[in-house]
Amino acid sequence: MRASTVRRKKHLPKKEKTRSITYRLPENLVEELETESMEKNISQNVLVKQILEKHVQWDRYADKIGMIPVPKNILDELGKEMEGEDIDNILKVMLPMIKESVLFMKGKYDLKRCIETLEDYMKASGMKSDHRIEGNLHHFIVQHELGVKWSLLTEKLFKEIFNEFVPNQNVKCQTTEKTVIATIALGSDFSEHDY
Repeated sequence: MRASTVRRKKHLPKKEKTRSITYRLPENLVEELETESMEKNISQNVLVKQILEKHVQWDRYADKIGMIPVPKNILDELGKEMEGEDIDNILKVMLPMIKESVLFMKGKYDLKRCIETLEDYMKASGMKSDHRIEGNLHHFIVQHELGVKWSLLTEKLFKEIFNEFVPNQNVKCQTTEKTVIATIALGSDFSEHDY
């Protein structure tokens, strides 16, 4: 990926309609929000918007689709013991779960909604992800920091999902202990947020 020809995929609409509302909140909650907004060096309005977006995009669905928070250390330890057959068995469970989750959360199951749901999950769970476009090529980058076995699982997951929707497109992956980059030709106008 040459930096001069790669552009990052924008994830927010250019201009959203807004409106002002007022809520009455307990004083201690307002003080906590003030403290956090100062620590993050953002306005309270931006902080509250981020909190509400996370709720709307992920949190309101998480318990309905059976998600539970698991400490990163536990996943890291489990990953050390995973072998090829374990990874395949996890994928056999994950793929139908992803499909059901996308259908429930987005109302339809297709490549765009699937990618968007996975991005929502990564954002909600604190993983770093990015989507970059280089001509017709799309680079989907996930940085999980859970070890090479989780990278192999992520690589296989990318390949399974893309193969389901665009079986004739070759998926190339670059995989390290902490990061997976899946590259596939989807066209320069492909956007997972445009459906």
